[in-house]
Amino acid sequence: MNLTCIIVEDEPLARNLLTQYVLKTPSLSLLQAFSNPLEALAFLRNNPTDILFSDIQMPEITGITLLKVLPKKPIVILTTAYSEYAIEGYELDVTDYLLKPITFERFLKSVEKARQRLSSAQNNEQTEEPKPYTEGGQIESSNSENTLLQPYIFVKDGTKLVKVRLNDILYIEGLKDYVAIFTKQKKIVSLQRMKVLETQLPDNQFIRIHNSYLVSLEAIDVIHKEKVQIGDVYLPISDTYRKAFREFIERNNIRLD
Repeated sequence: MNLTCIIVEDEPLARNLLTQYVLKTPSLSLLQAFSNPLEALAFLRNNPTDILFSDIQMPEITGITLLKVLPKKPIVILTTAYSEYAIEGYELDVTDYLLKPITFERFLKSVEKARQRLSSAQNNEQTEEPKPYTEGGQIESSNSENTLLQPYIFVKDGTKLVKVRLNDILYIEGLKDYVAIFTKQKKIVSLQRMKVLETQLPDNQFIRIHNSYLVSLEAIDVIHKEKVQIGDVYLPISDTYRKAFREFIERNNIRLD
């Protein structure tokens, strides 16, 4: 599969290095390299592109702002010297995050990740069946519409980014501007809101049961009338989320009657 790409980087040395990397990769075709993100924005509006390599810190607008205003995003790979921007990048569904200085080996791994993601998306489009309609004429929702293409997420733990595998997560507790992620191995406290983290998790695997709690279906040991049990921990099911939780359970072929 031959992939097209553009580079958005205001630093000449970094832009030249990425250009060299692209030219050394037979499966990549460079459409253009930009120093100005506004020019890149205008180009992307009229030219379909598979991969966008974009710096974050740029004078006109940041790479993050560029992603937010794009009407249709290509596969995005962020490049920067500042690791603190990684969380916001992942929240915008970027495919990879390259920390400068970037080696060619790391660049190739990122391109392969982009290729796999594009291939998966194309396969899903080809095999997707028409959604069935209910008696009321509404389309039934799939229980895997928001399933992630990768089995993990990265979260900020203090000054570092930590990979958390979805299958290891037991439950998540919201603590105002923080979340506490309880896994099979440890507890991770991350500076982000529960609502943002929830959008990164597949909705056929995780369900909100309370303003303060989001649980993994696989981790639930016992479902009580007003709470769930995960190991020795009991978590409340609030009235606000009770109906959605019941529907979620029944979609997964678990009957509560």
